[in-house]
Amino acid sequence: MEADKALNSVEKVKSRKKLRTLDSYTGKLKILEVFAWLLLIVYMMPFYLMIINSFKTRREIFANTTGLPSTWNYQNYLDAMDKMKILSAFTNSMIITVGSVALIILFSSMASWLLVRDKSKKSKIIFYVFTSGMIVPFQAVMIPLMQWMRVFQFGPFQMLGTHYGLIFMYIGFGVSMSIFLYHGFIKGIPEEVEEAAIIDGCNRWQTYIKIVLPLLKPTTVTVAVLNSIWIWNDFLLPFLTVNGKVNTIPLAMNNFFGAFSKQWELAMAALILAIIPIIIFYFFVQKHIIAGIVQGSIK
Repeated sequence: MEADKALNSVEKVKSRKKLRTLDSYTGKLKILEVFAWLLLIVYMMPFYLMIINSFKTRREIFANTTGLPSTWNYQNYLDAMDKMKILSAFTNSMIITVGSVALIILFSSMASWLLVRDKSKKSKIIFYVFTSGMIVPFQAVMIPLMQWMRVFQFGPFQMLGTHYGLIFMYIGFGVSMSIFLYHGFIKGIPEEVEEAAIIDGCNRWQTYIKIVLPLLKPTTVTVAVLNSIWIWNDFLLPFLTVNGKVNTIPLAMNNFFGAFSKQWELAMAALILAIIPIIIFYFFVQKHIIAGIVQGSIK
C-alpha cells in the first residue's frame, strides 16, 4: 500500500510539472502570436498606403497621407491605365517574364541533372562556376554587358532593344540560383528510378521529360516564383536595354515621375495594377515554395 501511495504521489508531481510546462509553452506561443500580428501590421502598411492613396487627389495625398480618402476617386485607375498604355506594357511584361522563366527552368533543370549524375571533378567545377554567379552584383557587370550586347547579334537580329535580347540576358542572370536549387533537389532522387525508365525503353530525353522533370515540381515552382517576381518587377535591365523600344510595366510606371512633377496618385494606382498578377500567381503556388527552397538548398 505504501509503495502504491508513493507511486501515485510521484505521478501527481510529474503531471503537475507537465501542466506547468504546457502553461509556459502556451504563454510563449501567445507572445509569439502577438509579435507575429505586429509584424503583419508593419509589413502590410505599405500596401495600405498604396491602396488608400490610389483613390486620392494629389493635394489630398500630401494633406492626409495615412487617412482614408474623403471621396474615392476611381478615375485615377483609368488615367493610370491610359498613360502607361497598360495593354501594351502588360503584354510585353508577360512575354518577357513567361519566356525567361520557362527557358530558365528548362536549361537549369537539364544542366543540374547532368551535373548531379556526372560524378567527375569537371562537373563539380562547372557547378561551382555556375553558383558563383549568385554573388556577382548586376552593377558590377552592367557596363561590360551593355558593350557586349551592343555588338553581339545572331545574324540580322540585334540583342539590344528586343524582347529576345532581354530574355537572353535574364537567362544568364537567372540560371545561377536556379541551378543551385535544382542541384540540391536532384541529389535526393534515386538513380534507380532513371535506370528503370531506361530499361523500359526511354532514351535520355524521354527520361528527363517523363521521369525527372515531374519529380522536380516543388523546386520548379520555387524557381518560377522567385524568377517571376524578380523579372516582372525589374526596372534597371529593361531601362538599359529596351527603354523606348519595348514598354514593360516598370518602364511604364516611370512615366509618372517627371523632372518637375510627380503624379503620385496615378503612380499608386499603377503600382496596384502592377502587383495584382504576380500576387495572384504567388497565391496559387505558395504551398510549394517552402518545400522547394528547403529541399533544393540541401547540399
